[in-house]
Amino acid sequence: MRRVLLDSCVWLWWMSDHPSLGKTARQIIADERNQLFVSAATVWEVAIKREKGGLHLDGDLQALVSDKGFLPLPIDLFQAQQAAALPRIHHDPFDRMLIAQAQSEGMELMTADLVIPQYGVRVISAKD
Repeated sequence: MRRVLLDSCVWLWWMSDHPSLGKTARQIIADERNQLFVSAATVWEVAIKREKGGLHLDGDLQALVSDKGFLPLPIDLFQAQQAAALPRIHHDPFDRMLIAQAQSEGMELMTADLVIPQYGVRVISAKD
C-alpha cells in the first residue's frame, strides 16, 4: 500500500482522463490498495481558478473528492508553519503546502512539477 498525495494538476488530469497523465501514474491511482489524498490546498487552488473562469469543472469540489474515492487531507497548523519555513526554491504557495504536507505525513507526492523534487520530498512523476 502506498500513501500518495496528488497535486492539483494530477487530480484534474485524473478527473478529466487527460492524456498528460502517464501510464504508471494511472496505475498507481487506479490501484485500490493505495491511499490517495487530495489536499485542502488543492481544492482551494482549483476553486480559485474555477471562479476566475480559467477552469471548467462542474460540481461541488468536496463531493468530487470523496465520490471518486480520494481521501481529503486538511491543513493543520504545523504544516502551515512548515510550508512557510521551506527554502524559497518554489514560489507557488499551494505547491509549498503540498510539499510540507507530504513531508509531515510521510507521503509520496505525485506531480509533474520539476522543481518540487529539489525539496527532498518523495516524488512520483505524473508523466511516467
